[in-house]
Amino acid sequence: MTRTRLWLLRLIVAVAVARGCEPGFLHAQETPLTEFQLKAVFIYNFAKFVEWPADTVPDPKSPFVIGIIGEDPFGNYLEETVKNKFMNEHPFTVRHVRLLPDVVKCHILFVADSERKRLPEILNGIRGASVLTVSDLDRFLESGGIIRFYMEGNKVRFQINNDAAKRVGLKISSKLLRLGSRTEGEETK
Repeated sequence: MTRTRLWLLRLIVAVAVARGCEPGFLHAQETPLTEFQLKAVFIYNFAKFVEWPADTVPDPKSPFVIGIIGEDPFGNYLEETVKNKFMNEHPFTVRHVRLLPDVVKCHILFVADSERKRLPEILNGIRGASVLTVSDLDRFLESGGIIRFYMEGNKVRFQINNDAAKRVGLKISSKLLRLGSRTEGEETK
């Protein structure tokens, strides 16, 4: 089994654990995960494969913040996914961001579809900050976003703009880069 497939299998198991599934869930899945349940699990797992600058979370007790700006498409599933979980020693927390100055206080920021018109303003508001931006908006990567979800049939896929990540000091693991399609000219190094 290749390392990429092994990582994908681990991601599937993480989804199952997050949902509280019993062994054998792959054969007896009663209710399939919704699109945004899957996206919530992806966002949680992205944190494991991205390296932030050391000074991003200087206080050992401060939380690792996943922010959502705009209308929350996750319901309470993102909160459930990260409940009682840690990024290194930092507890995960989910915050609903309303004010633009607060976006720089996030480590991961999901930009909801409702913020389509404000996207340039949001991305300019975090320019230079080490924030992993994630969205499912069209042209998100071309606008300077880092990870964009898209649907391929009934499967959730993602694209990565590694150049944008590097510009803000984020290092994306080659394992994650191999799984996500990249924008033209991107390299997996």
